Amino acid sequence: MEKMKKRWQALYDYRFLIKQLVVKDIKLKYRRSFLGYVWSILNPLMIMLVLVLVFSQIFRFDIENYPAYLIIGQTLFSFMNESTNLALMSISDNASLLKKVYVPKYIFTLSKVTSSLVNMLFALGAMLIVFIATRIQFTLYMFFIPVILVEIYLFCLGFGLFLAQAAVFFRDLQYIYSVVTTAWMYLTPIFYPLSQLPETMQKVLKIANPMCNYITQFRDVALYGCLPSGGDVALGFGFGIVFLIVGAWCFYKKQDKFILYI
Repeated sequence: MEKMKKRWQALYDYRFLIKQLVVKDIKLKYRRSFLGYVWSILNPLMIMLVLVLVFSQIFRFDIENYPAYLIIGQTLFSFMNESTNLALMSISDNASLLKKVYVPKYIFTLSKVTSSLVNMLFALGAMLIVFIATRIQFTLYMFFIPVILVEIYLFCLGFGLFLAQAAVFFRDLQYIYSVVTTAWMYLTPIFYPLSQLPETMQKVLKIANPMCNYITQFRDVALYGCLPSGGDVALGFGFGIVFLIVGAWCFYKKQDKFILYI
């Protein structure tokens, strides 16, 4: 209990550093960009338009409000993909700083995931535009969206911590992970309905693929005007908390050896 208290105190003490790192990451992303933060809205919109053309016209998925259906999955998966990829290299990329001064190492991973969350919040502007254009009815259930974002943030932070410590010892992980995320994308119902898959595979993805859970919850709230089921919410938080515990534990166990490998 005393150790946990000290860790929370350390996190509080370094809150200003975390804030500065997050701000730095966001500024670096949009540095030398002519459109600046507007690009965070235009980019998902343009990708969505291409995907709508391909999957609604060529593959002919008959889904009501398909642009809105698509941009929800696209936005949430992009956040997971960006945050975990940045987290993966967060320790190695800050090797020079870690060798000079003492800073809690998880700070760098935490800041990467948090800056990706801020980028996703910008991208929600694109989602809002699509909702208005497709005449999605806004309901009180949409106030549940922050809860879903907390679920996915906890999951990405935990998974990011695990990847960050693993990448210190296995540098090839960054290349392997790009293949994993590509396969993961196709195994997530982003641009196709889950009902297209065999029933057995649907059950497996609901249990084994956290992103399937988070995207389904978001669509329930935004598209279908209802709260997610209690089971989906419990499973979503379960994924987040379990990954956070496992990721933090692995990170804590290995962090003293980082200096020998970075």
